[in-house]
Amino acid sequence: MSSTSSPPTPPASTTVPEATPQAPQAPPASASLRQWLRNLSPITKGAFIVVLLLLAVAWYILAGRVSTDDAQVDCHITAVAPQVPGYVVQLLINDNTPVKEGDLLVQIDARPYQAEVEQAKANLDFAEAQANSAKLQITLTRETTTHNTGGATAQKESDAADYASSQAQLEQTATANLQVAEANVAAKKATNDRAQSDLARYTPLLTTDDVSKYQFDAVDATARVAKSDLLAAQQQLAAAQQAVDIAKANTRSSQARLSRSQSLLLQTKAQERQVPIAEATYKSALAAVERAKAALQQAELNLAYTHIIAPITGQVTQKSVDLGQYVSPGQLMFTLVPLDKVYVTANFKETQMANVVPGQKVRLHADTYSQDFEGVVDSIAGASGSRQALLPPQNATGNFIKVVQRIPVKILVKPNKNPNLVLRPGMNVEATIYTR
Repeated sequence: MSSTSSPPTPPASTTVPEATPQAPQAPPASASLRQWLRNLSPITKGAFIVVLLLLAVAWYILAGRVSTDDAQVDCHITAVAPQVPGYVVQLLINDNTPVKEGDLLVQIDARPYQAEVEQAKANLDFAEAQANSAKLQITLTRETTTHNTGGATAQKESDAADYASSQAQLEQTATANLQVAEANVAAKKATNDRAQSDLARYTPLLTTDDVSKYQFDAVDATARVAKSDLLAAQQQLAAAQQAVDIAKANTRSSQARLSRSQSLLLQTKAQERQVPIAEATYKSALAAVERAKAALQQAELNLAYTHIIAPITGQVTQKSVDLGQYVSPGQLMFTLVPLDKVYVTANFKETQMANVVPGQKVRLHADTYSQDFEGVVDSIAGASGSRQALLPPQNATGNFIKVVQRIPVKILVKPNKNPNLVLRPGMNVEATIYTR
């Protein structure tokens, strides 16, 4: 089997290939900048550095402040109105008059209110007199009722003793004296009857001389004595009966006095209840005193209201009262604008409020003056201006268009040394807040 032989490999060439030409490389940008800077003159280099520094400073300054021209001067304006009605008898102000706190501005006719004060004082004196009288009446009533009760009790006990004594006397007279007198009358009657019988027997015997004159006289004397004794006994019985009647009358009188003293005691006991009534009357009188004092204080207050005093220091504005005019409570007479207490309400965009905080420095430029004012951020409103509007916008349809909102910022104005530079409420200003 024959094999195919491969052709012989030609020998390697010893010829060296020619080199490909390359393009020259450009120098780097930093090197060009450095070369360009080297070529600059020293003056140009200094100017270039100054410009860069100025640009850096300007960026730093402009990036640390926010400004708005939607700002106005504001203040708390005080409306002055009377609290009592009356005629204006004195007017001490005019339009745009500067006043100080405590100055008398308007005087209302005070004569009716002075009369009310005098009447209230008289009512108070009368009420205090009644209260003092009621207080004394308590002591008098308590002492009187206590004394009357003691006297009525003693009188009742005395009348009870008299009634018991009269009853005892009546029983004693009826059981003793009257019975003795009745028995004595019966004895004397019996003796008299026998003596009269003896006399009747001896009388016919005297005519017949059956008895002597001496015997008859003895019998006759005995009869007369017996008759006299009977009359005396009868008189004693009548006296005893009269004594019994008198004792009965005394008993009835003592009983009546006892009943009267018992009634008087009950009456004095009932009068003791007048003490709480007197105390209640005193309390009512004290309440009347307090009511009179309140009426006097109100009258004095109304009298003081006739003097319209400046509540603050400021400038009179919107004067609508004239001399002799009748004013009513609540009627606006004028307003006071405190020009020394003005502040600025600046409405910044919500996109400017990120770094605004109270206490930051503010520069204020008023359209009226060429000079700026200094201020400080006092506070930031709790809601945007549109939300605090009378009719806040609603988005019930879903067609929402984003609108940049404004946030009110209150700025306090620092006092200016120039008295002619006065910021008045309503003036437009431009506010710039330095946030750093």
